[in-house]
Amino acid sequence: MNPAVLHPLQPDHPELVAPFAALVRRTGARRLWMCQSFQAETHQVLAYLAGAGHTVPVGTSVTLLPLRHPYEAALQARSLALLTDEPVVAGFGIGNPDFVAGLTGRPYDSPRTAVRDYLRSVRALLDGERVEAGGPYHHLDGALPVLPHAPRVEVGAGVLRPGMARTAGEAADVAITWMTPPGYVAGTLRPALEEGAAAAGRSRAPRIATAVHVVLARPGRDVRALALAATAGHREAPHYAAMLRAAGLGLDPHDPKGSADDLLRHRVVVAGSAQEIAGALDAYRRSGVDEVLLNPTGVLLGEGVHAAVEDLEEILAACRSFLPGDRQEAASVEPGERPGRLVG
Repeated sequence: MNPAVLHPLQPDHPELVAPFAALVRRTGARRLWMCQSFQAETHQVLAYLAGAGHTVPVGTSVTLLPLRHPYEAALQARSLALLTDEPVVAGFGIGNPDFVAGLTGRPYDSPRTAVRDYLRSVRALLDGERVEAGGPYHHLDGALPVLPHAPRVEVGAGVLRPGMARTAGEAADVAITWMTPPGYVAGTLRPALEEGAAAAGRSRAPRIATAVHVVLARPGRDVRALALAATAGHREAPHYAAMLRAAGLGLDPHDPKGSADDLLRHRVVVAGSAQEIAGALDAYRRSGVDEVLLNPTGVLLGEGVHAAVEDLEEILAACRSFLPGDRQEAASVEPGERPGRLVG
């Protein structure tokens, strides 16, 4: 198992991300991912890092499609592939309705149609095709110059619930999920991806890349508190809360200890020793996740960049040494069976 590394915050300078890029280069982690940033813009940060010598595979999880025309999006993604000389995952998400309205004048009447049309235009441009699109959400009549030597760019879609999973199944190369427990991926999202792919006549569903919060248990660390801090912004959002309830979590704002235990039990936050984390992450592999994005938000917020990178390096080493026997042991452990060991 070779996870990827996620820098989950919005940096105001590329040097804040450089230790993560150096970690990927040093350890051979699968990829460096960044989220949408409204401080130092994501593509420019990744280009800066490539110019500084951090030529590693990269991904965006996710940039917001109302910010740029599909032609510009395809050009930005391919430019990163050219600068890094490595494959790129260009992930796109819809943004919330107020954000969309602030840029376009009104929310999308059909977010799924907007995403589907956008992904298809970007994919076709990257494949060297001329695109003639006149749908309700963008107009396009053009093509990118053909560059056969450019590394492959995969087009990804942010996926949280079954409807968007079906759309991703129709048009994306990668379904990018966030805080989605293994059981929810296997039982809800993966079938919807396959349904969408079949409906579109595609031979296979998109692969799945999932961002997973990780916390290495160290002396003096309050793992429950870090789990709550890491997930606060998302689990309090209505669409994430609805997804988590559908996945079986009973998050109660008046019971933070119980909420933290639920997050740990369902592996929304994976905690423990490095070897225990590697074992628990195998549940994602068995659920159909192809690429795990190690997300150190809790430690990054609480202890800073160097502590987060140190944790990630230990977890990556444990994942590389994870043996089939360990997989069998991890598979036999039900969620919540060892909560005492996880939360200390």
